[in-house]
Amino acid sequence: MKGPLFYSKILLFGEYGIIKDSKGLSIPYNFYKGALKVDENPDETAIKSNESLGRFAEYLQQLQEDQPELVQFDIETLKADISKGMYFDSTIPQGYGVGSSGALVASIYDKYASDKITVLENLTREKLLTLKQVFAQMESFFHGKSSGLDPLNSYLSLPILINSKDDIEPAGIPSQTVDGKGAVFLLDSGIVGETAPMINIFMESMKQEGFRKMLKNQFVKHTDACIDDFLKGDVKSLFGNVKQLSKTVLRNFKPMIPASFHDLWKQGIDTNDYYLKLCGSGGGGYILGFTEDIDKARKSLDGHKLEVVYNF
Repeated sequence: MKGPLFYSKILLFGEYGIIKDSKGLSIPYNFYKGALKVDENPDETAIKSNESLGRFAEYLQQLQEDQPELVQFDIETLKADISKGMYFDSTIPQGYGVGSSGALVASIYDKYASDKITVLENLTREKLLTLKQVFAQMESFFHGKSSGLDPLNSYLSLPILINSKDDIEPAGIPSQTVDGKGAVFLLDSGIVGETAPMINIFMESMKQEGFRKMLKNQFVKHTDACIDDFLKGDVKSLFGNVKQLSKTVLRNFKPMIPASFHDLWKQGIDTNDYYLKLCGSGGGGYILGFTEDIDKARKSLDGHKLEVVYNF
């Protein structure tokens, strides 16, 4: 048995901001993927994944008892498959901000949800919001509070524009320029990040009025402007706004940036060779980079691993 593939995602803009109703823009990233699978001779990773799925199945059973109108699963078949050794076979790195639990949630919903909303039907705003709600409840098993966006992106395999908490839509993003020098890239911090502690730091900071003001007047403002520029294909304006966003994050989100990257972050702003921003909740994993000249960025970041995800 091998289920369909579900892909990782990249939240280009909106991390933390979407908790407070900024816009967000999330795109599928097909470099990493995962699928449900049963093997004759499972390795250690498969066995661990299988055990985790067992706990997840208990959680889903409880979820459908607590909220019967939200979602129902074929729990019996799910548990039977788990007892046969089913696991999630994935190349998506965990704790890297590219949606490892999102792809798993999407695959379980796809295979075991009763009366599921499918990708082929006309996706009204209501249906998208219902899916997001179901996925948020499912994914909160993995790291506390979830927006449900990662699984939604993985499930639909479409770019998603978040206008606000209750207003999301599939987005058309400008097609890539294959030989373009400008790029969005992933920078590997070499550290595994954990979502829950980072969200806790953010929620604590939100208790301070100064931080809340900064979030609204700077962080959300620059995030929204970046998204508008990106969707319009206004590259010149985009880089101006990404630079402002990068500065704001360095000033106000230091705990979410691995200490060894503080200087590199500042170097990008000072030289304009590249600008860095958080990818997911931060604390490790990938850092997202934007550059108008990928060769320059590679030189500046010599010794670091860069993966290009989008070309301008």
